[in-house]
Amino acid sequence: MTVRIALATSAEHPDLHEHDLPLVTELQAAGLEPVVEVWTDPSVDWSSYDAVLLRSVWDYHTRYLEFTEWLGQLDKAGVRVLNDSALIRWNADKSYLLELRERGVAIVPSQVAAGDCLREVVGGLSGSEVVIKPTVSASALHTVRGLAGSEELSRAMDDLPDTVYLVQPFQPEIQTDGEWSLMYFGGVYSHAVVKRPTTGDYRVQHEFGGSVELTEPSAAILAGATDALTAAGAGTAPYARVDGIVVNGRFLLMELELIEPYLFLPDHPESYTALAQAVAAQLTPADVSQENR
Repeated sequence: MTVRIALATSAEHPDLHEHDLPLVTELQAAGLEPVVEVWTDPSVDWSSYDAVLLRSVWDYHTRYLEFTEWLGQLDKAGVRVLNDSALIRWNADKSYLLELRERGVAIVPSQVAAGDCLREVVGGLSGSEVVIKPTVSASALHTVRGLAGSEELSRAMDDLPDTVYLVQPFQPEIQTDGEWSLMYFGGVYSHAVVKRPTTGDYRVQHEFGGSVELTEPSAAILAGATDALTAAGAGTAPYARVDGIVVNGRFLLMELELIEPYLFLPDHPESYTALAQAVAAQLTPADVSQENR
């Protein structure tokens, strides 16, 4: 029996992002029937699918309430979500970093603050350079960097929307050494890249001029990333991206990306197959998965 799987995307990329297109062929080769659907399209009958794989849902953080309601609809309809919907909900709020710290994961020092507490937390770091970002965000939206206690940062904070924020000391290693992203499929390490910001910036995203280089991590970096994934209970997730930096030889987790991360598939083309097989392994009997390998 063919397993029908919806590839959920945003209205901005109704036919999938171009970098995801080869995945369709690989999913078909793995014995699945993939169909691209826009997650906000009210006409879609999600119950007609055996599973939903989130791909280019890059607007979820700006439509967060709608997104969580949509996940609830899928749960109610008994439609499986990949990654698991409970894991997605947990991962959507960056305060999960504090939970992982309690589980023994080395993270970039982080505090969570909302409302008037934000200025209180930032004030307690006076004289230090900090980064402030919403706990629900992506692509550096509403993220500011500055010297705690300075008028410049205070003015920047005046323009921030009233929500919950993550406050972290700025890590200069991002500018000198870059930020690591390690990709996993079915809990198996696939490939890694180092992302570097353009000169004078700290944001590594492409839209801000950041660059990417395919690089093999050291054993210590790989172990740190794998331990973080395991601590999150995502050790067998069909897909995952672990972001972090190295400080004094130690891998520090910055973010764990389990919702719809960019997985740098074009930088490592064989990973299209790895992702498709990891998805198929979750949805099809073992003998069918092996038959299509």
